[in-house]
Amino acid sequence: MSQGSPGDWAPLDPTPGPPASPNPFVHELHLSRLQRVKFCLLGALLAPIRVLLAFIVLFLLWPFAWLQVAGLSEEQLQEPITGWRKTVCHNGVLGLSRLLFFLLGFLRIRVRGQRASRLQAPVLVAAPHSTFFDPIVLLPCDLPKVVSRAENLSVPVIGALLRFNQAILVSRHDPASRRRVVEEVRRRATSGGKWPQVLFFPEGTCSNKKALLKFKPAFIAGVPVQPVLIRYPNSLDTTSWAWRGPGVLKVLWLTASQPCSIVDVEFLPVYHPSPEESRDPTLYANNVQRVMAQALGIPATECEFVGSLPVIVVGRLKVALEPQLWELGKVLRKAGLSAGYVDAGAEPGRSRMISQEEFARQLQLSDPQTVAGAFGYFQQDTKGLVDFRDVALALAALDGGRSLEELTRLAFELFAEEQAEGPNRLLYKDGFSTILHLLLGSPHPAATALHAELCQAGSSQGLSLCQFQNFSLHDPLYGKLFSTYLRPPHTSRGTSQTPNASSPGNPTALANGTVQAPKQKGD
Repeated sequence: MSQGSPGDWAPLDPTPGPPASPNPFVHELHLSRLQRVKFCLLGALLAPIRVLLAFIVLFLLWPFAWLQVAGLSEEQLQEPITGWRKTVCHNGVLGLSRLLFFLLGFLRIRVRGQRASRLQAPVLVAAPHSTFFDPIVLLPCDLPKVVSRAENLSVPVIGALLRFNQAILVSRHDPASRRRVVEEVRRRATSGGKWPQVLFFPEGTCSNKKALLKFKPAFIAGVPVQPVLIRYPNSLDTTSWAWRGPGVLKVLWLTASQPCSIVDVEFLPVYHPSPEESRDPTLYANNVQRVMAQALGIPATECEFVGSLPVIVVGRLKVALEPQLWELGKVLRKAGLSAGYVDAGAEPGRSRMISQEEFARQLQLSDPQTVAGAFGYFQQDTKGLVDFRDVALALAALDGGRSLEELTRLAFELFAEEQAEGPNRLLYKDGFSTILHLLLGSPHPAATALHAELCQAGSSQGLSLCQFQNFSLHDPLYGKLFSTYLRPPHTSRGTSQTPNASSPGNPTALANGTVQAPKQKGD
């Protein structure tokens, strides 16, 4: 499997090892002088006309979308719409949608492979999800039902189109919503062809097409799926809308300025789950991801969004692409706070919960907005209190006067616990995961799993100071990770920025997010 083009990310050193996976969350668009001139001319002449006409067509879609569901109760919408509504409104929306994308410059949609029937594959999975133009894949799929965010219902016209589509809605803020989505997809997928196919983007968010993000394990047990590949084989990638890169308006303007944009949609053979995959949705998702990555010629990674932050994989640990610690540093530096003196109030090994008011007094902050912003970076309990040890460690990490050895020793002293027998103190999983979450942005489950792995070498369930510093300072991989994240570069204005992709200290150069080969079907 291809690991990306050479030079995507510079290695930290020439030591032989697994190739680094490209960072899927960043899209950098480099234009030559000639290309800039071309885009300025076409952007001034072609883009405004295209965008205006496309918005007119978008609003023309609304009457057809409204007509299909007008007068129907919620109970009636739980069943597929048939009759004249289906014929008139479906064909109207399909034709206008193709016109909409044509006006935006997508003059050709090239289809490869054969789309399976709803009986052969009730579910379609499309990847890579790289742009808000990706709904174009619905056209060669004859407008299947989709899975979308519930928040999109409030967007003008888009909300009407989702109701027309009888979309399955998921809320990112309601854990129970995900379970209901799985149940609804299962109900439709097992209806014996009564419902049209369901299409969803298993990555759940957009990337830059250089690697597949981790697939969400929403694959229904026992239900075959058909993988659908989306490619934009244009000479210049103007469509990618990644976490960091050109924004919505720039992507729309640049794409509408292209004389012609091409989309390739490829239907792969239907994937039938093995008995083992039917019992394990995660294994099923990983294997489908691997098949699609091989067909695309890009890596399959475990990179994903956790909350609102992109997470990359370094060794066996997941870390935030940009830890919130860096953002906290920006807030405090803007407030003129010197972080070096605040840790005196934290008692080693003992938690002391503080309120937002006490937090403001300790840090000598008076602006309510700054206080609320800084306080929000720390994990709060049910009473809205934070552990002052978290605050002390974060501020110590932001204090450039400490060496990494001093900082890791302080982290150990703050969170290590006394043993019931013996004079030594040990760092257990809760303290270890708290340290890694604060300093590296690691999700707690990933840090806990790594802690268990590190403890296997010893006889206890905790790490000594020596073991913790061997891990954080001297390990060839994790030591470089700590030194990179705890010494972020600063601009002349004192604001923290992510290391450049090609710099030796770039955290993504450490990332080897390639998924280990999952069990084959029937293993």
